[in-house]
Amino acid sequence: MPSSAILHEARKLHLVSDRLDTLAEEQRVVSDALITISRNVRHTATRLEVLVVAKMRPLQEPGSANA
Repeated sequence: MPSSAILHEARKLHLVSDRLDTLAEEQRVVSDALITISRNVRHTATRLEVLVVAKMRPLQEPGSANA
């Protein structure tokens, strides 16, 4: 299902953002840039999640399990 694939990619982007935050703590010389990139990646992931909720069909409609 396309929406689950998009949500999976969004979860992966959140993980990338987390790893960039960790690198920013370790690499002080480039920490500001890494934090900025991390925020952008996290915002993109969140936008993908909102897109799925707002524009795509729900993964399972209420009551559909009983049908």
